[in-house]
Amino acid sequence: MTEKITVTHIKDVSIERMEKKDGWAISEFRLPITGAQGSSTAVFHSIFRSGSTHSKHLHSECDEIAIYLKGHGVVGQSNSRANVNAGHCRLMPRGSEHFFYNEAKEEAEVIGFYIGASSVPNTGYKFIGDACAEDLNSPRGGLKEGILIRIEESLKIIEANNPWKSEEIRVPIGNHNGSKNALINVCISSGIRGDSYFSDNCEQIYYVSNGNGLVGSGNFQEEVSRGTFVYVPRSTPHWIENLDEENELEIYNVLTGAGSLEEANFSTTNE
Repeated sequence: MTEKITVTHIKDVSIERMEKKDGWAISEFRLPITGAQGSSTAVFHSIFRSGSTHSKHLHSECDEIAIYLKGHGVVGQSNSRANVNAGHCRLMPRGSEHFFYNEAKEEAEVIGFYIGASSVPNTGYKFIGDACAEDLNSPRGGLKEGILIRIEESLKIIEANNPWKSEEIRVPIGNHNGSKNALINVCISSGIRGDSYFSDNCEQIYYVSNGNGLVGSGNFQEEVSRGTFVYVPRSTPHWIENLDEENELEIYNVLTGAGSLEEANFSTTNE
């Protein structure tokens, strides 16, 4: 017996009340996917207006994967600092102190995944302290812990038989650079419908970053667009189609429980 997939657009998700005294000086913070949908991994969507920050904190019970979709700022990981902007992907290891500060005039948009933690409390969240001037003015020579990589610099896979029928797959985070869970970037060409497929080895969470498409599972199907999150339980057949006549459908896919396509061991169906 398979479970139902969950499709949620960020515009339909309420803003969470996060306390500034606990380091959450974030303009908007939403939780589109949590344990309430059956997911072992909670997903967040955050907006940082100019000067806002998520101060120094850690998660003792989970790794965190983040994707920077818009804007730019400075990040810290323990004692190291780096610049980030749209197109960066990042893994913050459990127990490692980190922060993000938006120093630009425009807003920054970030999504993230608390791997294996179904809620914020379950991450083992601990506030460490504010990101002070010394933190922000420190040399930005790159991060010495975790993973920070741009999508265009990440591992490229060309595999004709992938279930999305994508000409190219990027894997910015996975077991090739030390993560037990993978982050995949896929671009589906106009008019292409992928195979119906599933994995017994991992849950999947999609984020649609560009284009318009359709996702389906069994008798269910729903249109998706930028800002849509899709949660797919283990062993649940599903498919994705690009409905846009001109643009690619770009998606990010987090595999919770598999660090690569090989470990996910996808199987196709006749659905």
